Amino acid sequence: MLPIDAAAHSSRWRRRHPVDKAVLGLGLTVLAISLPPWPGAALVLLTSLAVLLGPAGVPGRKLWRAYRVPLGFCVTGAATLLVQVGGPQGFVSLADDGALRAGELLLRTSAASLGVLLFAFTTPMSDLLPRLVKAGVPTAVVDVALVTYRMSFLLLDSMRRVRDAQAARLGHTTRAATWRSLSGLGAMAFVRAFDRATRLQAGLAGRGYDGTLRVLVPEARVSVRFTAASCGLLIALAALTLVLEGPLS
Repeated sequence: MLPIDAAAHSSRWRRRHPVDKAVLGLGLTVLAISLPPWPGAALVLLTSLAVLLGPAGVPGRKLWRAYRVPLGFCVTGAATLLVQVGGPQGFVSLADDGALRAGELLLRTSAASLGVLLFAFTTPMSDLLPRLVKAGVPTAVVDVALVTYRMSFLLLDSMRRVRDAQAARLGHTTRAATWRSLSGLGAMAFVRAFDRATRLQAGLAGRGYDGTLRVLVPEARVSVRFTAASCGLLIALAALTLVLEGPLS
């Protein structure tokens, strides 16, 4: 199980309905990309961090381990705005207002990433995917997503076991041995994927599969108070941005 998925299963908000957490987490993401970068996205970033580390109870170390990957993409994307190709100053030169635009993009994307992580750290996929059918998503699409989600963890566990076995047999002592071990690991993952898919199909057929995977979903109700509080927080952030935009610009 991935660390972010394990954190979602042990989250304080684990028993809340996904709609409650979607209103807050995805609402913060929408504000991050729609409000002015300063001070809107900055306020969203600080609010997301406060909610993640406070009420949601996400450990700071786990949050950083998950956040540093999208943050790296945010920094890489913003860095491209610092330079321009072509023009009177040469083939490659510093762009006019490049630092300002790069900072604005970095604020937007990093704040939006935290909003998505807020939803991911509090909502296991096993709670979300079965409920998508009621939201109008075709059943076949949800079934494929459920099977893919399950098989991905099985394959990751198999790859971890094979990698540990290779390391125990000195399969990573030299560069050549490492490349041989990696090639064997890739071949194993390819074969195991088809083998598990075949066994899964045979198992479903033996259990009278009729085109729908029926799974138990934990009972949860949409909390009117939680949703109203989330909407109030989003409205307050938007209003505060409009109030501070003039003096801080």
